[in-house]
Amino acid sequence: MILLKSTREIELIRQAGQVAAEALKLVADHARPGVTTGELDSLAEEHIRSRGAEPAFKGYRMSGTKSAYPASICASLNEEVVHGIPGRRRLKSGDILSIDVGTCLNKYYGDLAATVPVGEVSPQARRLLEATRGALEAAIAAIQPELPLVELSRIIQEYAESRGFAVVREFVGHGIGRRMHEEPEVPNFVSTSRPGHDVRLAPGTVIAIEPMVNEGTGEVRRLDNGWTVVTGDGRLSAHFEHSVAVTAEGPQVLTALKD
Repeated sequence: MILLKSTREIELIRQAGQVAAEALKLVADHARPGVTTGELDSLAEEHIRSRGAEPAFKGYRMSGTKSAYPASICASLNEEVVHGIPGRRRLKSGDILSIDVGTCLNKYYGDLAATVPVGEVSPQARRLLEATRGALEAAIAAIQPELPLVELSRIIQEYAESRGFAVVREFVGHGIGRRMHEEPEVPNFVSTSRPGHDVRLAPGTVIAIEPMVNEGTGEVRRLDNGWTVVTGDGRLSAHFEHSVAVTAEGPQVLTALKD
């Protein structure tokens, strides 16, 4: 069941999303060669808590994992698709770092992600980042009431694949509100077999759209830590995400950083 949000609830999600956006920018600004992913995690957690919010990922339990997530952000390097656990790894020039931030403020959630270059990266890495960001932006621009959700999936898939990249199929976007993960699922590929494939977007729907795009194969595998997912062929992956409200006036990006 899709829970439509009131104007007040959309504003509360926006407030949580702003804290998440601030934390992501802080991490991105400090993602330089020599910095550890653990140091970036500490920066994010300190900022989130200073704004009266909670890091939504810390202590989160996901189906199929044996332990709760141990950090405040996901910091996924290079071939890591999602759920990279921050720690002692030091960034080096040429890396790409996918930063995923979730917050809870006043019982509502915000969620966004971006992949940033560290130092000088390869032209192919830049093309991957541009294609993944572009797929997200194209999907957001298409949002309007009564749009079939499958059309968002089609836009993302066609945008990425037309540029020579592959979308990840094991993970999808999601609704968001009083829980981090709500209905509907938001796949990055066209599928008529997944639940909710026939959903049409209604005003008050809030979704986290999050293309995960790989340089090579779309296949992935999970590491022994139970959380981190990497590309099946060891090539690069990128991840961009925004939480977006569907309104009669068009899409509202609730995790866009205010000037």
